[in-house]
Amino acid sequence: MNIRYELSKEELRQVQKKSLDMAIYFRDFCIKNNLKFFLCGGCCIGAIRHKGFVPWDDDVDIFMPRDDYEKLGEIWNKKANTKRFSYCREDEHHHYRNLFATINDNDTTFIKTHQADLDINHGLVLDVLPLDGCPNSKIARGYQIFWAIVYSIFCAQISPTNHGKLANLVGDLILKFVPSNKIRFKIWKFAEKKMTKFKIKDCNYITELCSGPFYMKKKYPKSAFDDAMYVSFEGEQMPIPVGYDEYLRIAFGDYMKVPSKEKQVAHHDVVFCDVLNCYKKYRGVYYCRGEDK
Repeated sequence: MNIRYELSKEELRQVQKKSLDMAIYFRDFCIKNNLKFFLCGGCCIGAIRHKGFVPWDDDVDIFMPRDDYEKLGEIWNKKANTKRFSYCREDEHHHYRNLFATINDNDTTFIKTHQADLDINHGLVLDVLPLDGCPNSKIARGYQIFWAIVYSIFCAQISPTNHGKLANLVGDLILKFVPSNKIRFKIWKFAEKKMTKFKIKDCNYITELCSGPFYMKKKYPKSAFDDAMYVSFEGEQMPIPVGYDEYLRIAFGDYMKVPSKEKQVAHHDVVFCDVLNCYKKYRGVYYCRGEDK
């Protein structure tokens, strides 16, 4: 049984500095290869409210329009420094329990509770979340959300744990009904095709389908993501949506209000963290232990 590892303030700051290094490399890579991206979530809030990381945040989150997102996957291993940074995305043979791609720092360790039994890259991650077109028709939108939920269950291959007992039970039953990994892969690829068929250029709104049930129901004006504006983030210039205020208010409400003290916690449950050593050093110690199998 995994016990949550509490990061000290010093360790959290080390995580943030390493994550900033990743973000800088990612920014420069995207500029060089003409890929559009934006800081999103906590990092976008941090850029506006703190001019850097939210003090208790432990990673970097990125939005990319779907076309740029897919291109990133096609060119990373050809053009990026893969000795230092790995592109990780769920496919038929690799299971990360993520709904989106990540860029992992190969020289670090950040083992998350829900992945501790997996023999995968456990380096610090930069989360890359795709943005998709949100259809104007309510019926089409309902189907899109349906397929996004199907995608979420069969891609992550775990039932939702933070969305109520009913969602967890239904997810468990669905996965038990389809035990074959090969069939699960076919289902989630079909669902992915269905949910992403609405192109951004043909829609008035944009949505995020790979961020879980809460966010997939959100829709943002397409104009908010027409372009990126660069703002100061930890002393670096980083892009956020030109319509960041609309996006953040729809996603988070009053994002300028600092949450209460009890809510000022990192949002990842971590088994172990070491930003100075490669995760492979801890195989069999903190991940892929006999008791986890």
